[in-house]
Amino acid sequence: MSYDIDIKKLRKNCYRQSKVRGEFMLQMRVPGGVIEAKYLSLFQHIAETWGNGEFHFGLRQTVSIPGIKYEYIDEVNKYIRPYIEEIEVNLCGVDMVVDDNGYPTIGARNIMACIGNRHCIKANIDTTDLARKIEKVIFPSDYHIKISIAGCPNDCAKAHFTDFGIIGITKTEYDYERCIGCKKCVEACARHATGVLSVEKGKIVKDTCCCVGCGECVLVCPTGAWTRNPKKFYRVLIGGRTGKQTPRMGKIFLNWVTEDVVLGVLKNWETFSADVMNNKPEYIHGGHLIDKVGYDKFKEMILKDVKLNPEAMVAQRVLWAETEYRSNFNVKPVTQR
Repeated sequence: MSYDIDIKKLRKNCYRQSKVRGEFMLQMRVPGGVIEAKYLSLFQHIAETWGNGEFHFGLRQTVSIPGIKYEYIDEVNKYIRPYIEEIEVNLCGVDMVVDDNGYPTIGARNIMACIGNRHCIKANIDTTDLARKIEKVIFPSDYHIKISIAGCPNDCAKAHFTDFGIIGITKTEYDYERCIGCKKCVEACARHATGVLSVEKGKIVKDTCCCVGCGECVLVCPTGAWTRNPKKFYRVLIGGRTGKQTPRMGKIFLNWVTEDVVLGVLKNWETFSADVMNNKPEYIHGGHLIDKVGYDKFKEMILKDVKLNPEAMVAQRVLWAETEYRSNFNVKPVTQR
């Protein structure tokens, strides 16, 4: 049986084309990469009933189920309706109508996150909770955006290589009286971070200008002289991307901002994208859109109506460093004989 298949329409429906004609891979959203284990049986049923019996943990933390034949897509979409409603509407609070047609769009990619402080001792924030709040802001949307959240500056979530990378940071507090001058924090900072701590007259001195807010000093202090400020802060990077032509690492846009600022910025992303692309959504990396209008215009639009907290810092300029494959080589390719 042959079909006239609209690949672009299916892609928007979160189905990826396979090398096998007429077969597709469903990409199911898992905002923040954490859901209840009970859903594993749902994934298993889809894979064994309509797929090839396998599923793939997508690099964007989707649960991707390959081998689904085109003629079964309507059945699969109807089956996943409760999952979409439970995750997107009930868990994340997304304002959307869920029906038997599956996912409405793939524009806003699944939000990636490390496990965060729900488990990791180094993490400064609850990455899963933030991911679900962001999901409510960005989904569904036809405008492309990739977001990754890291619980600390170790950046296990590779936030430096997405349109918006969010890193949890902490303003550590120092109790002079509790410090015994053991230098453990100095050694940890020098080894794992930026070396901003030193000892003077048996007590710790900190060069605050270069602190990255990692919290390594808190982890090693034996007396509790270093503690995390309960107020949560974030670093926001922009313009990171992979790809064949001009991959680059994201640069710091905002530093020491609060959750309200992060959510406010992301609320403006769709408006910014629509303005740059004349209301015609396409698959274009966020960094390219920023390049198109320039950083100053981007900053003006993305911070519109966003109230910055007193500690917030905004980059005055961004100096990109890209890998230009097409311009790096002047040597002609060798012809084999």
